[in-house]
Amino acid sequence: MSDSHTARRVVLTGASSGIGRATALAFAREGADLVLAARGREALDTVAAECEAAGARTLVVPTDVADAGAMSELAQAALERFGGIDVWINNVGIGAVGRFEQTPIEAHRRVIEVNLIGHMNGAHAVLPHFRERRSGILINMISIGGWVSAPYAAAYTASKFGLRGFSESLRAELSDMRDVHVCEMYPTFVDTPGMSHGANHTGRRLRPSPPLVDAREVAAALVKLAKSPRASTGIGSVAPPARLAHAIAPNLLGRLSRQLFDLALARAQPAPITDGNLFSPSQGSAIDGGYRRPVPLGVSLAAVAALGALAWWATSRRGGR
Repeated sequence: MSDSHTARRVVLTGASSGIGRATALAFAREGADLVLAARGREALDTVAAECEAAGARTLVVPTDVADAGAMSELAQAALERFGGIDVWINNVGIGAVGRFEQTPIEAHRRVIEVNLIGHMNGAHAVLPHFRERRSGILINMISIGGWVSAPYAAAYTASKFGLRGFSESLRAELSDMRDVHVCEMYPTFVDTPGMSHGANHTGRRLRPSPPLVDAREVAAALVKLAKSPRASTGIGSVAPPARLAHAIAPNLLGRLSRQLFDLALARAQPAPITDGNLFSPSQGSAIDGGYRRPVPLGVSLAAVAALGALAWWATSRRGGR
């Protein structure tokens, strides 16, 4: 949003919980008109009521982002209700955690359909409108997974790497349109219900790795992007050193990640095998996942320092050859 607009028209997918709900509320407090999309109407209605209490006008459109026709209908509904779309946020993201060959191929396919094809469906639905009016902001929620691969999350990693390339390609295509922007958001692990909602084929209870980002911090960054769009935004203290370490020594970083994950799984409590929200809507509309605990500054700095040391070590080894 810009200073010349007291309200903007925002379409937000994945709006029913986590980052989506936090973002809907953040835009509501800015006076935006909101079109809220997710698969579950009940959770969407809860979020819409909260946004309206903050003074926003809302439209709820239950939508499966993997359905191209449904995404076209979402764009049309937004145009009919508010007369235009200024900001479109592709926020939906799901995951399936487990050893690749032990996770059903249907689960892998669904992750790709939602995380990658779903974002493509959103862009395909809104870009004709942006081109016609020669302005608009498309924001793709990618995560640090678009830069750093994750063991036991092969489809998730593939979708995020693909989404980063897709976003860069779109930005090149639209480079002749000064006021049409394609923005990428790269948060590290965020404290949302996402991990408990996702598919788990490990047989162990999963927890995201600290330090965790507050979903409201991501929401604030999205509002800022709508005011001052930029190509790439990272959130989380470990994001820069993680990207550097991956650029210099991706295989070493992958091996270390796998060892840490194996250690965490060995200590975790048993949990049932589940497809989670892959094929049905998530339950609930909470913003927080309840995983975030105060992390001593020394621990956070140690994580950053460890990644930096890994990058330095890999660089020194290359330089010594």
